This record gives sequence, structure tokens and C-alpha cells, in this order.
Amino acid sequence: MTIVGLGLMGGSLAMRLKRDGAARRVVGLVRRAETAFAAERLGAVDRAATDPAHALPDADIVIFATPVRVLMAQLQAYAPLFKPGAIVTELGSTKRAITDALSRLPPHVYPIGSHPMCGKETSGLAAAEATLYEGATWVVSPLPRTPDGVIAVVEALARAAGARPLTLAPARHDRLVAAISHVPYLLSAALVLAAESVAEEDETVWRVAASGFRDTSRLAASNVAMMMDILLTNPDAVAEMLGRLRRQLDALGEAIAGGDETRLQTLLQRAADRRRRLYPPAIDD
Repeated sequence: MTIVGLGLMGGSLAMRLKRDGAARRVVGLVRRAETAFAAERLGAVDRAATDPAHALPDADIVIFATPVRVLMAQLQAYAPLFKPGAIVTELGSTKRAITDALSRLPPHVYPIGSHPMCGKETSGLAAAEATLYEGATWVVSPLPRTPDGVIAVVEALARAAGARPLTLAPARHDRLVAAISHVPYLLSAALVLAAESVAEEDETVWRVAASGFRDTSRLAASNVAMMMDILLTNPDAVAEMLGRLRRQLDALGEAIAGGDETRLQTLLQRAADRRRRLYPPAIDD
């Protein structure tokens, strides 16, 4: 097995598979020699390489864990190195654009899309941890040409990482993750920018910012290059969800401006109830 990219996602997967002995041999393919040395030193992989020719030709499974647009370019560049029968999958955050690139791979390999629904706002091998995937949903997006046996292999990979596989068509995946991942990032970024505009008039705003601002602005610290790739390969779904968000903000704003306590309470209570059902608060002993 070869994992292309040993940042947060690829590094965490490698660590988990190595820790549990779930893969016979884990090879990492990275850009920089220092990352290769670090991965080997950490025991995240059996071997790390910077040359694709030294990491791909013998791999039964190739997993791309690089930023979305980098990943799509790598799929085409590395295609001649995949051996016949190799399973080629990835951990990208959008699916329609990636599965379109996967569909152009040569017929002697088995492509399949996937996306583990986990992560952190920090990135790189230094942020990786073997428990990252524990309890997460791992979306599997087969192509029309993907055999059932290959789907089963990727589902088994998800379980080996501690995740729960869920099959979704690429377009459905992209619409859903726009709502629960991509637009929340934009909302977090917009919150910071709005507060920054206040700070231009009164910098004391940063002194009074506390846990509420810290928690709701956390996603704004995500890797910008990574998020640019995600947003620009899922524009339609992101635009739709931004429209839905604007309508909710407008409804809240109108209720506040109009002093409509009943409407405001209804909206806020509905949101509070949904949040508590999704993530029940911890009960103190």
C-alpha cells in the first residue's frame, strides 16, 4: 500500500494502519526529503520516498491524501506507474471533480472515490494522530466501473482505520458536505473578518473576545490553500448553501429588527433543539 501525501489525513491513516498491523507494508510518497525522514523516524510508514517511481509500481492499493487540485493532477501524472489491478482511491473533500479525474485512469486499474469525514484545523505530519478516524463516517463513492470487490476493500480500509463506511454518489456527497463542512468554514472566516472590521475602529474588541468567539472562529484557522481547493471544486453546492445561510440570517435579522420575539424564539429554539439532538450535552456524574 502506498499513501501519497503524509500530512494530517495521510499521516494519520498511515499511523493507524501501522499501529494495528492492518496493512502488510505501508509506503509513503512525499515531496520533501525531510518529511520522508520524519515519517520513517515516527514509524508512520515502513518506507517513505520522494520519487513516484520508487513508491507506486508495486502498490496493490494507492491512496491519495493530497489537496484536491494537486490530487487530480497527480492522478494523471502518476497513472503510467500504477500496476495492473491496482486499486486507486483518495481522501479528497469533494467528489464530483475527483471522480471525474478518476474515471480517466487507464482501464487496467480500479478507481474509487472516498472521503473520511474527520480532520482538524491544523495540518501536516506533525498534526497527525492514529486516532483521527476513530468513529468517523467514511464516505465511499464508487464509479460505474468500480467492481463490488473493490468497494468491499475500501470499506474494509475504513473499518481498519476505526471509521464507518457510507456509500454516497459524488453529487450527493458534495451537496451534503457543502452544508456541514464547506459553508461552516466560510461562516467562521466571515465572522473573523467582521470582527476585524470592528477592530479597525476599536481594537478593544480582541480583548473582550472570549470562548464563544474562539469556538465559533476555530475553522477560520484552517489551511487556506486546502480550503481554496475544496471551495473551487464544489462551487455550485457551496453557492446553494450560502444562499440558504443568507436566508436564515435574514430571517433572524428581520425578527430582531422588528422586535418579533415569538419568531425569534421559534428560530433560535429550533436551532438549539437540533444541535442538542445531534450532539447531546455531557451529563455530569
